[in-house]
Amino acid sequence: MIPDKLFFRIGEVARLCSLPPYVLRFWETEFPQLKPHKSNTGQRLYRRKDVENVVRVKKLLYEEGYTINGARQFIKSEGKRDHSQAALPFAHVHSNGSQLREIKQGLRDVLGILSARR
Repeated sequence: MIPDKLFFRIGEVARLCSLPPYVLRFWETEFPQLKPHKSNTGQRLYRRKDVENVVRVKKLLYEEGYTINGARQFIKSEGKRDHSQAALPFAHVHSNGSQLREIKQGLRDVLGILSARR
């Protein structure tokens, strides 16, 4: 359970995740997703998202048996899936007389999606 805080120091993250701080520092060099901010004094400040990423990496390495390279590739492929574009509603138009109506409706659907994002 991750406490509801804005920032965590490396010692707090180490205790929360049951990992030594040197492992967290090493993982920062291996996983681009683990980039805590640093204060003016050089203290690492992890956000909640950073702590969640540490937990994810730990699970992949220690529980699921991934290598560091395999875990890195898995996380990278997850990110690509999350950012992939959804198929357009009219992408699979059937070849019958109603093609034009389906395309028009698909364009209306796209316009509705774009209008909702504003």
